[in-house]
Amino acid sequence: MIDPTALLRDTFGFPGFRGVQRQVVDRVLAGDRTLAVMPTGAGKSLTYQLPAVALPGTCVVVSPLIALMHDQLRAALAVGIRAATLTSVDADRNETIARYRAGELDLLYVAPERASNDGFRQLLASAPLALFAIDEAHCVSEWGHDFRPDYRLLRPLLDAFPDVPRLALTATADEHTRADILDQLGIPADGLIVAGFDRPNIRYMIAPRESTTRQVADFIAEQSGPGIVYAQTRAGVERLAEALAGKGRPVLPYHAGLDPAVRRENQAKFVASEDMVMVATIAFGMGIDKPDVRFVVHAGLPKSIEAYYQETGRAGRDGDPAVAQLFWGADDFARARQRMGEVEPHRQPGERARLTALGALVETATCRRAILLRHFGETPPASCGNCDNCLSPPAAIDATEVARKFLSAVYRTGQSFGAGHIEAVLTGKANEKVRQRGHDQLSVFNIVTDEEAPLVKPVSRALLLRDALRTSEHGGLEFGPEARGILKGEVPVALVLPPRPERRRQRGGAVPNPVGDPLFEALRAARRELAMDAGVPPYVIFHDSTLREMAQVKPTSHKALGQISGVGSRKLDDYGDAFLNVIRAFV
Repeated sequence: MIDPTALLRDTFGFPGFRGVQRQVVDRVLAGDRTLAVMPTGAGKSLTYQLPAVALPGTCVVVSPLIALMHDQLRAALAVGIRAATLTSVDADRNETIARYRAGELDLLYVAPERASNDGFRQLLASAPLALFAIDEAHCVSEWGHDFRPDYRLLRPLLDAFPDVPRLALTATADEHTRADILDQLGIPADGLIVAGFDRPNIRYMIAPRESTTRQVADFIAEQSGPGIVYAQTRAGVERLAEALAGKGRPVLPYHAGLDPAVRRENQAKFVASEDMVMVATIAFGMGIDKPDVRFVVHAGLPKSIEAYYQETGRAGRDGDPAVAQLFWGADDFARARQRMGEVEPHRQPGERARLTALGALVETATCRRAILLRHFGETPPASCGNCDNCLSPPAAIDATEVARKFLSAVYRTGQSFGAGHIEAVLTGKANEKVRQRGHDQLSVFNIVTDEEAPLVKPVSRALLLRDALRTSEHGGLEFGPEARGILKGEVPVALVLPPRPERRRQRGGAVPNPVGDPLFEALRAARRELAMDAGVPPYVIFHDSTLREMAQVKPTSHKALGQISGVGSRKLDDYGDAFLNVIRAFV
């Protein structure tokens, strides 16, 4: 009989399973088919890595990105798992195929394009299989936010080996997507395990965009450790990366327009760094298994609430505190509605629902985490205590009259002018443009009071967000379908006014060294040296949490060091003496 707990301790160095890991592992070891929905950082990879070591044969892992496969490969090799990748950039493909046929691999990582190939199916038939693991399984569903057509071609491969257990894994799938994954991959309904979506260590922060560069720079100045800043376009990435460079920490860009060699080099530098900021499009991230990302910033609206959840989930995978900051603008929603016309008609209702959900998330005066979790079908408490609204509750005011005045001004000026011109008319600024068009003679000129004037700009954002206003192809504001109800006074408009932010101390945060322990810093320095020698990122050696436990417990023998969480037998053999020498010097 296989003892999963003993294997967990010996190979991976963990004293016990977390969350639903044991439940998933038991199903796989029993030969069952399973879909596990587990939040990022919950240890999804362990649910197939442990069975891959325990069961005879090879576990084939289908993964969407080469960079992700290579990241996971490094982590598997570090704990002594016999693993390989079979991708278009691997020079050792023939050797990997020979090792597979000889039964010398526990794990084989492949892309969906290769997995759906007839030739690959024939290769798999030449040696025993332990398990099929389909990572990022939401890619199989057209209802998912990251649909990949090649995932839809996996079923024939799976059905060609009906007795091999199959495990689908994802962090982001609503109820509709989950049902589609089960259907597409031939997994019974009773094989669904949902661990929940909460990432309690992530602090969610959302604010209207005013000056992107200044807001992002101010935020980063308050953070420690590595982080990702998502911009919406390649040009935006370049501008922001250039503006943030030279402010005290390394900054690099990443987008699909860069030379592939530059992209690979920038990614490698980020993965190895303990302090770098990567400014990137969403092309960056899914392929990163870096656990010590301390913050994720969105400098614009993500494409869906699922994408937001997944992208923010790249922070704090090690369980330490992390921050997700989103800066949004009303023009983001306007552009998203324009793009909706390019989507196939049968997918438009789903896209519309996703945009509405994003609107609710950014506009709410209540708990952000509760909005997120309810979107994924959960029933969370009303307050989480770890988002901006829970920590500093905003004021909510009735702005219906200002909204009606704004819509009236848009109508009276011919639905042809931008928000700045409408604001000038409403507040009585008779500039040249206003006078030339005679808009200073309109009934809406100067009709907002001094108390209402500060609400005009946030009201314009709210009206665009709610689709009461849209942006024309010439940049002017025109009525959207929700305008009529607001104009007639049938639909109220509430505004959320966030509290004025307090300036926090520079480069703070609860991690990685909250008590300023010099032993912890010495252990980090030793880890950095070992990582450079081995050509791997520092976290592949040990996570910060493992080093903190070492600094606290101060083990001075191999046996005692082996009891630290994260120190498995292979890592104890490879790195034990180096870390014990550091600890003994302090003790």
